[in-house]
Amino acid sequence: MEQDRKAGKVIVVTSGKGGVGKTTSAAAIGAALAQRGHKTVVIDFDVGLRNLDMIMGVERRVVFDFINVIQGDAKLSQALIRDKRIETLSVLPTSQTRDKDALTKEGVESVLSELRESFDYIICDSPAGIERGAQLAMHFADEAVVVTNPEVSSVRDSDRVLGLLQAKTDRAEKGEAVKAQVLLTRHDQARIDTGEMMTVEDVLEILAVPLLGIVPESKAVLRASNLGMPVVLDEPSAASRAYEAAAARLDGEDLEVRLESDRPRGFMQRLFGRTA
Repeated sequence: MEQDRKAGKVIVVTSGKGGVGKTTSAAAIGAALAQRGHKTVVIDFDVGLRNLDMIMGVERRVVFDFINVIQGDAKLSQALIRDKRIETLSVLPTSQTRDKDALTKEGVESVLSELRESFDYIICDSPAGIERGAQLAMHFADEAVVVTNPEVSSVRDSDRVLGLLQAKTDRAEKGEAVKAQVLLTRHDQARIDTGEMMTVEDVLEILAVPLLGIVPESKAVLRASNLGMPVVLDEPSAASRAYEAAAARLDGEDLEVRLESDRPRGFMQRLFGRTA
């Protein structure tokens, strides 16, 4: 029954470095969870830039936004945009013209509390870095997906974000932990083999948190973004399968993490059964 439902889970999708595919990942994971039948909302915390609505394909339907709700200019129900492709998926866009200071801890807490009452998953698309917007995006999170590329600078910045998650969040202040997992994006086995990128093992050794999934470098991601849709809603690809598997793990499934690629497998790969 409705009154017996559990409060929704808040998951922040964050990164230390920009350009790692964080918003793409938030959109894909949110859509994949909604496809699994869960009522899911994805919130854009990147005040002033606002890219989530474009990737979700709802930019022309934005009337009110996250900041309007926080400042009392609109009700939450007026700002939420329901996806036309998946009934259980919604988007809460943010403002493109306001300053990040328009986000307040009290305002964010109020909106998230209201969303917990009617959504199963609340996915917070955080700005990159460790400034105010990013800290507010993670402050009330139950879990975190830390998006990183297999590059030294990206992994180092992600390590700083992991430190903040365990020290500067509501759960940390209560002596509890935010469950954090790493989502490795833009994985390119050929570049790893030549030493241009770090191995998965090296990344995990530095960050010391569980691996949520590995998303391969894929043209499908750019194609989906240009079409205004989460990659899991576009034609099947290695990237879409990786995001679907990551969402399944967030949803409690125990799935082995596999390396996939859209590239045709060569003779030696077929011979030895490699999947990446």
